[in-house]
Amino acid sequence: MSKDLLLSIDQGTTGSTVLILDVSQPGRPKVAAKATFDFPQHFPAAGWVEHDLNEIWASVGKAVEKAASQLGGNDALKRVAAIGISNQRETICVFDRKSSSPICKAIVWQCRRSTDICRDLKAKGHEPMIREKTGLLLDPYFSGSKVAWLMQNRSDVKQAISSGTAVIGTIECWLTHKLTAGVSHVTESSNASRTMLYNIHTNRWDEELLKLFGIPSAEVLPEIKPSAGLFGQTKNVGFLPDGIPITGILGDQQAALAGQACFEIGEAKCTFGTGAFLLLNSGQKAPSAGNGLLTTVAWNLNGQLTYALEGSSFIAGAAVQFIRDQFNFLEKSSDSERLALQGSAAPNLYFVPALAGLSAPWWNPLARGAFLGMHRGTTKNDIVRASLEGIALQVTDLANAMKSLLGKDLKVLRADGGAAANGFLMQLQADLLDVPVDRPKDIESTAIGAGLFAGLGIGIYKNLGDLAAARSSEMVFKPTSNPADKSNIDKIKSGWLKAVKAVQIFADSDL
Repeated sequence: MSKDLLLSIDQGTTGSTVLILDVSQPGRPKVAAKATFDFPQHFPAAGWVEHDLNEIWASVGKAVEKAASQLGGNDALKRVAAIGISNQRETICVFDRKSSSPICKAIVWQCRRSTDICRDLKAKGHEPMIREKTGLLLDPYFSGSKVAWLMQNRSDVKQAISSGTAVIGTIECWLTHKLTAGVSHVTESSNASRTMLYNIHTNRWDEELLKLFGIPSAEVLPEIKPSAGLFGQTKNVGFLPDGIPITGILGDQQAALAGQACFEIGEAKCTFGTGAFLLLNSGQKAPSAGNGLLTTVAWNLNGQLTYALEGSSFIAGAAVQFIRDQFNFLEKSSDSERLALQGSAAPNLYFVPALAGLSAPWWNPLARGAFLGMHRGTTKNDIVRASLEGIALQVTDLANAMKSLLGKDLKVLRADGGAAANGFLMQLQADLLDVPVDRPKDIESTAIGAGLFAGLGIGIYKNLGDLAAARSSEMVFKPTSNPADKSNIDKIKSGWLKAVKAVQIFADSDL
């Protein structure tokens, strides 16, 4: 039987998506099947976010089975040449070394519970060392402080880790452990670079950082491998045949960078998913970041690291989910475009979507979301529009920070993720940036990027040039040239900065 399919698992913050890619023909792989299953979010306290790993596993299994059913079921899975994985990155898992059973719920990247740990480490002067070694700022967003919180507050977890019966990893590490029946305890460099435990210059776990965050030994952490290559083979999974090699893994934002074919220095993409993440390929030299931006590993090919500048907003598509689920203003998220076009917001009404704190360039974990400028005549449509505008304004802040750091404008921004389907949002983003926004034919760039790297790891693709040929544009949103519109955009930007300042004043006040 011909091995002409790639299976891509995109394990995201709110759901798991599986793509089956047909690579039987040269050039762009065809998306032959797709399925997504959401899973519950757990909020045990204010600012805390958790995932049940068993619920994530169930969502992955259902997505695989549904995607396979679109191609005839189990016979299609026998044609799978390799598996690629992309994943929510900083979410931390603790699980049994042998059985893969979770020791506790996963602490999600959005979780703010380790804010005090980060504040204490900053006060003791550790942030410059952490910044130099990891490229990251000291914030509860990253995995290290989450592990420290577990070691300080969960005696059962501390005992399991200290005794060696439990191991630590991010989502792709746990998924690979499960897919291989516990044989593989592995990660790769793009995911490792988000933990705050990894040195981006040596490509190794850093003993000084492990000690700082209370991790007893690097032996509880996964082996770091290149992003394309053999990570293990499926075994006793149930919903997949045994023996399928896992040959490509990338963190979700790096996978989107690959799926958008940003393989040249200076090429950039923004993924409008649960959050919004702007990454710019900076080549094989780690850039010195500033302006609230991060230095991260884009991928590791044959031991050679490629780096990226990153700016992140914690809440993007999640802002639409918020007004859909908490306010019941929308039946489905896609309704937001239609309602926004009927409303009016900035420069009179703003939503600062700091529902999980403010990230780049502000980095204020205490900030919380707020609508500013509401009055008795404010409508549901106005609020929906303000929510979408808040997403685009956050991304504008990220792009401006990159412009200031690099001393040059972006030439084009490649956009993907679920919210990129919203034409109003994409046009607004182009107008605010004064830069074309290029949306690909398939906005599932994250899953496609993981699939492409799996193909690279198994030898279907020979080099990055082969991967670059796989991308094609669906639409380019050009910025407005109308002087009146440009004047209004300037007012919108000015009002946004005041709104962000107001949120931070409230967060930092003692009232």
